[in-house]
Amino acid sequence: MILDILLSRYDDVVAAWRALRAQTGLRLREIACVGAPRTLLLGELGDPRLPVVTISAGVHGDEPAGVWALLSLVRDGLLDPRYSYRLWPCFNPTGFEAGTRANAEGTDVNRTFGRGGSSPEAKAILTANRDRSFELAIDLHEDHEATGFYLYETAPSARRSSYAQPVTAAVSAAGFPLQILTPEFELGPPGAEAAQVRSAGAVVVDAPRETPFFGGALPLGLVLVRRATPCALTFEAPRSRPPQDRIAILRVAVVEALRRLGGEGTQHDG
Repeated sequence: MILDILLSRYDDVVAAWRALRAQTGLRLREIACVGAPRTLLLGELGDPRLPVVTISAGVHGDEPAGVWALLSLVRDGLLDPRYSYRLWPCFNPTGFEAGTRANAEGTDVNRTFGRGGSSPEAKAILTANRDRSFELAIDLHEDHEATGFYLYETAPSARRSSYAQPVTAAVSAAGFPLQILTPEFELGPPGAEAAQVRSAGAVVVDAPRETPFFGGALPLGLVLVRRATPCALTFEAPRSRPPQDRIAILRVAVVEALRRLGGEGTQHDG
């Protein structure tokens, strides 16, 4: 079931997550933002002895569908029980509350993960994740210019994609369009396309080759694949679609990625 209430206040998001603890066994704690009077909510779910998948949302405050989708995935029990989960319900609380891409200081948090983090949120996240490793990392986004779903698959080096084709096929099978990634469609800093392989709805990124084009203003995925995970997936829902569609698209993509991680065939959740 898709969320029937589209939360717009961060306090309401926190309350909704806290309400899930009894029914799911979810463990929650607050992570202090370094140098700022705010915290980030961190959730842990499942047997901690199992391999860990990390899923995050809301790094851009004007992309709320990821926040809604992650909440609904946990509420509806759609996360594969063969894994445990490290969940970040909203990376950018002040931006989410204001409906802005940037945080309260006017910073794009997803360009601050280099060199230990340069925003309060990035510092908190990197510190909390220190010495952690993940089977897979998933970050949920929206694209204001897109008309269809697409993803980035970022890996430590060029390799055949493990997730791009199954995930895009599942989204398409669920009745949602894929983004046509023409050369005019911006997919990173100038020059980054040299480290990318594009197909319908997917961009496979060679992390070591692409990283220099960001000049130190690194997104989380490029940092995680250095030493924390073999693959980081960024899912982009088209902001042009209605909210319930955007939530459904991200749910389908997450469920399929976890199914692919577990070696199962392609199915989809709506």
